[in-house]
Amino acid sequence: MTILSNGHQWKYSEFTDNANYSFDKNQIFKSLSSKDIDDAYASISKWKGYAPTPLISLNKLSKELNLKNIFYKDEHKRFNLKSFKALGGAYAVEKVSKGSKDIIVATATAGNHGRSVAWGAKRLGLKCKIFISEFVSDARGEAMSKLGADVVKVKGNYEKSLIECIKQSTENNWQIVQDVAWKDYMIVPKYTMAGYTVMMKEIADQINKEKITHIILQAGVGGMAAAMVAGIARYLENIPTIIVVEPDSAACVMESIKTGKIEKIDIKRESLMGGMSCGEVSLVPWEILKNSVKHCISLPDDDIAKTMKLLGNSSFSEEKIIAGENSAPGVISLISSCEDEVIKKKLQLNEKSNVLVFGCEGDTDQEMYKKLINQN
Repeated sequence: MTILSNGHQWKYSEFTDNANYSFDKNQIFKSLSSKDIDDAYASISKWKGYAPTPLISLNKLSKELNLKNIFYKDEHKRFNLKSFKALGGAYAVEKVSKGSKDIIVATATAGNHGRSVAWGAKRLGLKCKIFISEFVSDARGEAMSKLGADVVKVKGNYEKSLIECIKQSTENNWQIVQDVAWKDYMIVPKYTMAGYTVMMKEIADQINKEKITHIILQAGVGGMAAAMVAGIARYLENIPTIIVVEPDSAACVMESIKTGKIEKIDIKRESLMGGMSCGEVSLVPWEILKNSVKHCISLPDDDIAKTMKLLGNSSFSEEKIIAGENSAPGVISLISSCEDEVIKKKLQLNEKSNVLVFGCEGDTDQEMYKKLINQN
C-alpha cells in the first residue's frame, strides 16, 4: 500500500546529540506536576457526558506495515466538540473561574481551543469573548457563536488575533484563557495541558497490558505533545520512542530541538493542518519537549486529504474513522517511516512494535472535511 505521492518532500531528523535529552520524570513534573495531572482527571472525569474516547486498532494498516499494533486515539468522540482540545480550554476555564460567575473569559484561537473555552464558559454560565483571524473559516466562528461566545474577527493571522485579545482583555479586565504561554503567563496554559493528559490516563487503561513502543505526537505550539510526554511520565510503565510531527512550513519544534533553544519560524504559507501551523513553541511545552524529543518529522500538506479519506473508508481499520486534517499527520509519518528502510531500522519499527497515533480531531469544520475527502 503506497499512499504517499511520489516526490512529496517529508523530512525526518534524528537529534542523537540533543544535549538536553534525558527524559527525567522529575524534570518533567517541574513543568507539569503529577498533582496537576491527577487533579485534571479527577475533575474532568466527573463532568456530565464524560466518557473515554475509543482507542481503535488500525489492524489493516499494521498488517500492511508489518507492525504488531497501531493504536489510534479517536478524539472525534470527545464530548460533542470533536477534538481533544475540549479537555484543555474548558478545564482551564473551570480553574480560573473558581466558581465565580462574574468573570468574562477571552481567548484567541484557530478554532478548536476557542470552541472548548466557549463550551467551558457556557457550562459555567460565564460570558466569553473569542478572537479569530481572518483565515479562520466562518463555520468555525459560527460553532463558537452557537455556544454563546461573542466572536471577534481580526485582520491578519493568528498572532494578530492574539495581540488583539491581549489588548482588549487588558483594557476590560477580562480573564485570558490561552493555550500558549509567554513570560508572566504560565499558569493557565499549564491548566490547559493538564486537561489534555486525561487522554494518556485513558490510553493507559485501554491498552490491556500491551506496551506502547512508539508514540507519534502532533505539534503546533507544543501543548498537546508536551502534555502527552507528561502523561507518559505519569501513567506508562515504560518510555516509548517519541516522535514529533509538524507541517514543513511551521516546523518550530524541529528547528528548536536542532539548536537547543526556541526558534521562531516565519510562516510563508498557512498549512492545511491549521491547528499545527504555529511559528513558535510555547514556553511551558518547550521545557518538557527539549528534554524528551530526539526524533522529528515535518510533512507537506500533499497527502492529508488522501489519508483522511482512507481513514474514513475503512482502509486502515475495521471501522470508518472521521479524521480531520490535523489527525492525518501521525498516520502519514508512520507510513513514511516504514516505507524508508533506513528510517524504519533507525526507529526500530518492526513486528514487535505497538505504535500509538492521535486522531486529535474529527470533522470540526464539516464543510472543509467534505471538500477534502471528496478530492480525487
